[in-house]
Amino acid sequence: MAKRELQEINAGSVADIAFLLLIFFLVATTMDIDTGITRLLPPIPEDKQDTEVQVNKRNVLVVLINRTDQLMVRGEFGTRVDELKGITMEFFTNPARSTELPEMEIKEVNFPPGSSPLLPVDGIWRGNVSKGVISLQNDRSTTYGKYLAVQNELVAAVNTLRNDFCKLYFDKEFDDLNDNNPIDKEIKDGIRSIYKMNISEAEPKNIN
Repeated sequence: MAKRELQEINAGSVADIAFLLLIFFLVATTMDIDTGITRLLPPIPEDKQDTEVQVNKRNVLVVLINRTDQLMVRGEFGTRVDELKGITMEFFTNPARSTELPEMEIKEVNFPPGSSPLLPVDGIWRGNVSKGVISLQNDRSTTYGKYLAVQNELVAAVNTLRNDFCKLYFDKEFDDLNDNNPIDKEIKDGIRSIYKMNISEAEPKNIN
């Protein structure tokens, strides 16, 4: 009795099918993107010896977030997140020169000569710069969303101050300045030195 020959399976299109399935899953799959905060860590000090830094209390704005996501600012609970931006801007500018707000120091900042009609010909800006630092502290049970919301308001306050200065002196939005343009980069670096992102993030702890 003759043996039946088994028909071979045509696998020529299997690779094409696998490729199409791969493309389908790449297009259809939703990937979660972690929300994070960009921060530059301070450089390691050359001197390994511990040094104690004395900070005037008026120069530090402590922002606390407790376990129930309540905000404590200036030692009092009840501050809303949407109020933080205004508080932070006042803290860094101290317009009334209040003794309860940070000290100001006279600083000179070099901008490109002739870059602004409001600056001297040499481009040197002379004005008051805040010594203020914001200390952000949160409880171990603070929700990540609340922490980010507070962070966003603090950062937005500094960015607004930078943008207002840029529009006043250079008639441009701060974000419109191009880092690849040497003049724009010098302007941005100068504005950043006037309004620094002085936000210190402490290690989470138990806050009642």
